[in-house]
Amino acid sequence: MTRIPPDSGSSDSRAGILDGVTHHRVGLVVALDGPGSSGKSSVGAAAALRLGYRFCDTGLLYRAATWLALKRRVRVEGESADPAALVALVPEIELVPDENGRLAHVSVDGEDVTTEVHTPRVDEAVSAVSRVPELRAALLERQRSLAAEPGGIIMAGRDIGTVVLPDADLKIFLDASVEERARRRTEERDLRPDSQEARYILAQLRRRDELDSKRDVAPLRPAADAVHIVTDGNAFEETVDAVVETIRAAEREETAPSPAAQSRAATPR
Repeated sequence: MTRIPPDSGSSDSRAGILDGVTHHRVGLVVALDGPGSSGKSSVGAAAALRLGYRFCDTGLLYRAATWLALKRRVRVEGESADPAALVALVPEIELVPDENGRLAHVSVDGEDVTTEVHTPRVDEAVSAVSRVPELRAALLERQRSLAAEPGGIIMAGRDIGTVVLPDADLKIFLDASVEERARRRTEERDLRPDSQEARYILAQLRRRDELDSKRDVAPLRPAADAVHIVTDGNAFEETVDAVVETIRAAEREETAPSPAAQSRAATPR
């Protein structure tokens, strides 16, 4: 595992999206970004459970919108694209907490569709749906309102640290080579590594990396001040350990007295 520290920069002011919220909470607002199959959802959920944080997998919102658009035959590309019809689907989509309070399930019109939104058909279409600016705008405030609720939260996605929560207390970019990510997804689906399906997964991840990194709206990229964690060769628990320790280190820094306060405390009265 390789951990690359963020660029140095001032963090004295938190004016912005989370202003007036973060200083009343117990725990941090953590933005966890990364490409497809980098482990954001599973690692983020496991880290949140250890830390007593809430967890939100924002990718489920886009996957649910994709699944519903396919079901309702809403066009998202070409001359017949209908962004308004896509946005109209959003009120039907809800993130649902599991038994530990983690927002890791999604329902559409009251029906749990978490399994359905992870099918290959959704995998293939979700990047095109995610590029629709009107949909991203419609989901933006919902994501921000979740982050503003009391308590620490890990929010996972592709543009959390750059667009959704640019004022997050901590930003982490979880990364792995496309070959490593394809291997993991192949194992998750219990496929042979030399199968046609496995080769298709690799090609699909390469295609989505390119689409996500080059889209006009909220392209996939690490925030300038993100901690970059590369997980090639890691066991799952090793990556969870790395994320948990990164968050705990940020918590310690958050609660440490400032140099000015230390100086005042040391000055004889």
